[in-house]
Amino acid sequence: MKFSQMPYERVDFDAAAARFHDLTDRFARADSGPEQFAVHREFYALCSRVDTMATLAHIRHDMDVTDKFYEGEQAYYDEKTPLLTGLIQAYQKQLYHSPFRPFLEEKIGPVAFRNMELAFRSFDDRIIGLKQEENALVSRYMDLIASAKISFHGEELNLSLLGKYLTGPDRAVRQEAFMASEGWFQRATGEIDEIYDQMVKNRTQQAGALGYDDFVAMGYDRMGRNCYDEKMVAAFRKQVKETLVPLADRIHQRRAARIGVDRLRLWDEGVWFPEGNPAPTGTPEEILAAGQRMYREMSPETREFMDFMMDNALFDVLGRKNKRAGGYMTYLPDYKSPFIFANFNGTSGDADVITHECGHAFQGYLTRDEEIREFSELGMETAEIHSMAMEFFTEPWMGLLFGDRAADYVQMHLEDAVAFLPYGCMVDEFQHIVYREPHLTPAQRKEAWAGLQREYKPYLDYGDTPFYGHGGFWQKQQHIFCDPFYYIDYCLAQVCALQYKGWMDRDRAGAWDSYLKLCRLGARKFYTDLLPAVGLKSPFASGTLEETLEGLKKYL
Repeated sequence: MKFSQMPYERVDFDAAAARFHDLTDRFARADSGPEQFAVHREFYALCSRVDTMATLAHIRHDMDVTDKFYEGEQAYYDEKTPLLTGLIQAYQKQLYHSPFRPFLEEKIGPVAFRNMELAFRSFDDRIIGLKQEENALVSRYMDLIASAKISFHGEELNLSLLGKYLTGPDRAVRQEAFMASEGWFQRATGEIDEIYDQMVKNRTQQAGALGYDDFVAMGYDRMGRNCYDEKMVAAFRKQVKETLVPLADRIHQRRAARIGVDRLRLWDEGVWFPEGNPAPTGTPEEILAAGQRMYREMSPETREFMDFMMDNALFDVLGRKNKRAGGYMTYLPDYKSPFIFANFNGTSGDADVITHECGHAFQGYLTRDEEIREFSELGMETAEIHSMAMEFFTEPWMGLLFGDRAADYVQMHLEDAVAFLPYGCMVDEFQHIVYREPHLTPAQRKEAWAGLQREYKPYLDYGDTPFYGHGGFWQKQQHIFCDPFYYIDYCLAQVCALQYKGWMDRDRAGAWDSYLKLCRLGARKFYTDLLPAVGLKSPFASGTLEETLEGLKKYL
């Protein structure tokens, strides 16, 4: 079914609550494992219905944040979702403590039970009010970012549409666009500081109510970190500082020479070639058509996937005023349909939608007939491998998107992929600082970010720009507000994606078979077991980073 034809109906919370209570009661009274699993199938159907309606409302609100109807629907789910989470947990506690658990564990796997433990620790009814407040704060931040209006060269642009001016060949225009963005954030930073201050205090209060020392541990549990911990992440960041920061510094020095500047300034950071970055050729419709041809040629599986996406209009990629910034893939369970949301703005980021977000969507499509819901509840460190590896698997078709600048794009993409790792770790370390010290003032948080910039991005000249140059850049990083502690998952996944890059150059067929296996396994295994099962090395293991980079030396 086409996305525009999917009917929306607000979830009746009272009716849904009664249904969850009924399922919980029937599950508890069931006399056997098979009888309980039959109830569990009904639980799947109910969750799918609720998720589908809430996701439809979320997407349609993001399409136009000024649409009053869907603004109201989003506010409704911000309020009701924590209550629904409590009902789901009440049911899952019966599942977790079932006398027939061995039968159920055989059905849904040990990972699911471990994830339930983390969910029970990080949520209960005591924090419902705080969760509702947190959801409202996230929506307030996202609506503020989406509502940005910036006058530039005779146009009124939002932050996404301004992006095309930040990667062009004219340095003066880049600087002007950068300062226009800076000006908007300077005007908005007081409100953003207020929102984030309330978020930090709210999340810290949630953690205290549930017996955590601080929100760091709670944040790890909320993210479903079921087989690695903060110490392992800190050790990974240390490897990146020691190995990647010097390499990234050399990459950026070479880039500065390439584009003809003595040192990269803030408005140079997004530019890789003197003539400007390669950009996809053609209209958005032509870019999507090129993507369809690419996936049709890549494999039988990707052909079927992309035809389904295009036939059912499961993309909203045009940049528009009043549209939420950024991009994502989400899933509509009742229709077994991935959906991709993005903001095309005439930059190479448009191609990333066709590669990165389609990697997520491809995995969702491959597993759309999976009966066991828990096998689709991926940790993000796994899910991001699907997307980031797809960016490399699509390289041979970049001529369809970039024409005679395909080689430039491939070079830029690899250099950027490696250089991203320090930034991703910086975002993660910043959040550890913030939630370890929740009483920092807004000014102190900006000082902390500025200090991390000097450690992780020593190549960049921040000058005396009053906002970005004084520790404000993090305020445009939406994950910090919406998904605390998510960002390190991109870094872990990037190391795996870079392994696939080296592997596919040696044996593309073998690398693709491994990738398909990874996608189909879903959440059947813990992350630390999943990687060796498909022939990848753990980013946490000593030497993985150095070995991965060694295999890419001929490019770097």
